[in-house]
Amino acid sequence: MTLARADVPTTRPEPPGDRRTSTASVVLRAVLDHGPLPRSTIARLTGLSGAAVSRQCAELSELGLLRERPVRPARAVVGRPHVPVDVDVRRHVVVGVHIALLHWTFVLTDLRGRVLAERRTPHRDPSPLAVLADIGSRTPTLLDEHAEGRAPLGVGVATGGWVDPESGVVVRHAQLGWTDVEVGRVLEDTLGIPVRVESHSRALAKAEQLIGDHRTRARSSQVHLFVGNVVDAAIATGDTVLHGPRSAAGDVSHLHTGAGTILPAASCPCGRSGCVQATVADRQLTAHVRRRNLLPDATFADVLTSLEANEPWAVDLFRDRIGLVARVVALLIDVINPEILVVSEAGLARRPELLDVLHAEVGRLSHARPDPADAVVASSFGPGALGVAASAVVLDETYSRPLWIQPVSVPRPART
Repeated sequence: MTLARADVPTTRPEPPGDRRTSTASVVLRAVLDHGPLPRSTIARLTGLSGAAVSRQCAELSELGLLRERPVRPARAVVGRPHVPVDVDVRRHVVVGVHIALLHWTFVLTDLRGRVLAERRTPHRDPSPLAVLADIGSRTPTLLDEHAEGRAPLGVGVATGGWVDPESGVVVRHAQLGWTDVEVGRVLEDTLGIPVRVESHSRALAKAEQLIGDHRTRARSSQVHLFVGNVVDAAIATGDTVLHGPRSAAGDVSHLHTGAGTILPAASCPCGRSGCVQATVADRQLTAHVRRRNLLPDATFADVLTSLEANEPWAVDLFRDRIGLVARVVALLIDVINPEILVVSEAGLARRPELLDVLHAEVGRLSHARPDPADAVVASSFGPGALGVAASAVVLDETYSRPLWIQPVSVPRPART
């Protein structure tokens, strides 16, 4: 089965003017944040005229992004009732693909970022050709199974390492052994759907700004630190995520943490020891558990299961990792001083009380924030954060430039 390009919305050859596009974005984001809303309330929140709001609501409704949500008034009213509008989740979906060290994950979300379906597939072969071929062959079937006739707006791909979103290239992913892989072009040619590629830390930052629990503060200034097999960061100010030349911003993997109480200062491929990624990566925790014979032949999933079961050795291990992560958090807080710093880490997602450990250690080390409880928070999206983040790559573009998509009826993927 393949998807016909005619089945999906496409970019307009001549995008609308900047003012019209930005006005539409303001209206759509207001409804995302506060909807359902009557048009009069949208005008009040955005400072736009009632006529401008009505025009944009009409155009966004035609595109399948907004819909009216009539409500029965509690009592009789004089004149035309205020009919709320809301984000239309009936006509479009977004595909998120997260490529991890050992597997890739398919996630389907609606336009509010709510997960509709999720499927994890282990890598049979981690080479770029094999992984992208697997994604390309399975995604149409998964869409057909779960989209229920709704049109995909695009595919967002998130992965670790150095990613250049402008070209859709994974420049370097050392753990996977990928160099200059044209992920965007390959998948777009295979699927016939617009594909956007981003690093998972920047994708997570965009998700926090768009639909996170702390979105208002994250849109002011944010640092997002991801800790997994890859350790990297994203920096955002004024609702814009910093990329830098060739999108190399955010590489914190070689910041020095040294050893913890339990975890040693591991040797790094750069030739030094004690770099944060080499020391606290998921695979390091797994290797430690195996060396100590705590769980013979353990996987990282087994280690997480032990944490959830409150095994004392697992709790101590993650407390030690969080203590090392705090050294990086304190440095980022002091250098950048963001409104909010978000940490995505598997232990925090499963044991929220580890946030107290993080706060205590950051408070001890930071000069700028001796009381970091209000500034340092865990990811809004729990264990499923990376799939949501991949979808957010497309959602962010949709909410930023909503008039760039073509109107579409409710299509179904073509069968072959």
